[in-house]
Amino acid sequence: MKTLLIKTHEVWLETLMAAFMSQTTTRQTLYEFSDIMWRHLTWIENSLIRRGEAYDYDRDTIPIKVTHLRDILANISRRLSEIDLQLIACEDKALAGRVSSDIRYIQGALLGLEDEPVRAFDVSRRLHGVELTQEATDALTLFLFEESYKEYELIMIYNYLKAHSDDAFLNRIFQILIDESFFHFRSFGQMMSEMGLLGVPRVIHKSLYQVESVEQFLRDGIEEEIAAKQQCLDLSNAVAKESKELAAFFDFINNQEDYHVTLMREALDHYAKLANG
Repeated sequence: MKTLLIKTHEVWLETLMAAFMSQTTTRQTLYEFSDIMWRHLTWIENSLIRRGEAYDYDRDTIPIKVTHLRDILANISRRLSEIDLQLIACEDKALAGRVSSDIRYIQGALLGLEDEPVRAFDVSRRLHGVELTQEATDALTLFLFEESYKEYELIMIYNYLKAHSDDAFLNRIFQILIDESFFHFRSFGQMMSEMGLLGVPRVIHKSLYQVESVEQFLRDGIEEEIAAKQQCLDLSNAVAKESKELAAFFDFINNQEDYHVTLMREALDHYAKLANG
């Protein structure tokens, strides 16, 4: 089961990367398939928890540099075949049946997707229809690398906390934060791809999600969100002269950070109430 978790993690992330690369309607199809694979990951994770087996989110590196989408789609299909073979030995037959059925459908659908050239690695550092100064381009590049990786980390951290919590109030908050981070990760990933800067996020060290104190994690998270707000404001100001649309987007992200801070404070208040009986 641990191997299944690793392989499912890898194919989910690779499918997301492929979605970022696509510049056609194929992107939405790949997003939908990645959502299915994400559910597979959470099912396998919950099965491990029920069995009392320790696990983490370690994985291998994921090579994604291709010139045509067909190449990464073929690799995704190969990964799915490996998972399907692993499922034969899975003791949870109901889980294995559900995942295997999804895999067979997805593999068939992948064959019908049209090929397209991939420009996600050309390092153009240009966004379509936007002429940025060198200073603004540098600021945007740094922001996208830092924040896309951070959003991937937050997805995995909040998912781990949710998987190990039986508290409905906290799990509602964790799920909202997962959904918000998915939106940010996808938005930043698409921009990185368009600028020819796409890269797979680094592997997350287990100390980031296997936290000793969730309360302290939330307190630290509030400080990080406040810092991210300032980054968004600075970036909005840096690109405002060249692109009102881009500036508005980062203002929007900045305002979303306020909501994240509110949610984390609600979670801290909930912990305080539990501690006080």
